[in-house]
Amino acid sequence: MTDLAGRVALVTGASRGIGRAIALALGEAGAAVAVNYVERAADAEAVAGAIRQAGHAALAVKADVSRSADVTDMVHKVEAALGPIDILVNNAGIGIMRGLDDLTEADFDRTIAVNLKSAFLCTQAVLPGMRARSFGRIVNISSGAARGAGMVGAHYNASKAGMEGLTRGYAARLAKEGITVNNVAPSLIDTDMIGARRAEVAARIPVGRLGTSEEVAQATLMVIGNAYMTGQTVQTNGGLHFN
Repeated sequence: MTDLAGRVALVTGASRGIGRAIALALGEAGAAVAVNYVERAADAEAVAGAIRQAGHAALAVKADVSRSADVTDMVHKVEAALGPIDILVNNAGIGIMRGLDDLTEADFDRTIAVNLKSAFLCTQAVLPGMRARSFGRIVNISSGAARGAGMVGAHYNASKAGMEGLTRGYAARLAKEGITVNNVAPSLIDTDMIGARRAEVAARIPVGRLGTSEEVAQATLMVIGNAYMTGQTVQTNGGLHFN
């Protein structure tokens, strides 16, 4: 287990699913954790409460991370309550299911804003502090859809491929400053996005089952704990496809 005692982590979209599992894993590793949410206040507070019950500081903080003013306010609140942010996990995202004939400009814009622009805004907000301390770990939760057809739609593919490009761009420019930036790219994880098609989807996966949010969290902590890994994408997909 990566030892994160004394570190402060911010996880966006952490009230449920993969974000929740990552926040809990960070707390278990000893970090103080800010649990970001935009709608599910009770769920986010439950995650923060579980981390506090385990003996670590935690804060549930509301912000629409696709809005710059919200992000600035969120970072100020987190740092006032927990301290400077050492670890950022850009997990917030939406998956609006659309076929090509149904996809609208509004769908496309909203998906890019929540899935991609949010990672840019949050990264820019925490970078000054990380650079001043010569330490930072940024993990973007991408998707196998960045490199394949995916289930959601072309707009989703574009947002996740953009996230991987953003990751490489930051990683190349921050490597000498003690800051690593990586992707974890889950595919076919047992979350609400799968819906009622679990058995059908699981049959396509070589290991014979859907992945778990906890397995994605494990990969995220592995990346955070490795100071030599940067600019990489860690596929978490049960052998569905390979780099």
